[in-house]
Amino acid sequence: MHKLIIYTDGGARGNPGPAAIGVVIYDFGGRELKRISESVGETTNNQAEYKALIRALQEAIKMGFDKAICHLDSELVVRQLNGKYKIKEPGLKPLASQILALTQKFVQVEFVHVRREKNKLADQLVNEALDKAI
Repeated sequence: MHKLIIYTDGGARGNPGPAAIGVVIYDFGGRELKRISESVGETTNNQAEYKALIRALQEAIKMGFDKAICHLDSELVVRQLNGKYKIKEPGLKPLASQILALTQKFVQVEFVHVRREKNKLADQLVNEALDKAI
């Protein structure tokens, strides 16, 4: 079984404004495999959240994994991806479509909401990238 635990976060200073993503990928045993901290240009907070998840899934595919549990502190994004909320914002629809296309390359993908306290490292990576970009 090739399962990953993924933590993602995205944020913008201003909404929209300069934005960045943070991703931390662990193997199922809890060993850290990869950190990603990148600027993603001008966008909204929600778009940055989606972009972080896209980047994480792309990386997981490159690493050869076929199962992932994705932890996000954006309850909105988790509920949208799990089909509990409709995606009304036009800027999010193509990003959600991209995520759904990426999930087709996996045997299993779960989207789980976690409190911000449980997502501190991904949040820190977002802020580091924003600090460098500004």
